[in-house]
Amino acid sequence: MDLNKIIRFIQVFAVLLIFIGSLIGFFQEISHMVEIRKIQLADLLLLFIYVEVMGMIRVYLLQEEIRITYPLIIAITAISRLIILQKKDLDPAILIYEAVAILILAIAIIVLKMRFINFFKEDKSNDKK
Repeated sequence: MDLNKIIRFIQVFAVLLIFIGSLIGFFQEISHMVEIRKIQLADLLLLFIYVEVMGMIRVYLLQEEIRITYPLIIAITAISRLIILQKKDLDPAILIYEAVAILILAIAIIVLKMRFINFFKEDKSNDKK
């Protein structure tokens, strides 16, 4: 067996384990919400994180690549969830740090998307020459 095939098999197996874990977590969270008969914003954000992880897995399996914006969006959602779950008696500076972290991640996404768009614009202009 070829080394590349072995590595690819291990990657796909690991990604499928992550998918199964995400799916189990997703349904456990839904089960918990049904059990307590209450839906909170933090719960919905957690479900969104699970869906984003599953979307990242889908893209990886279909295109064999991970778009860097997926983990950044997941990080923004996770920090937002952390802010919502945070107790009111915590130091307000922590909230500012978390908000700045979200801002930095959002700027990173914009920079990455702009760089991606400019890359293809430059590529098309080089093809016309």
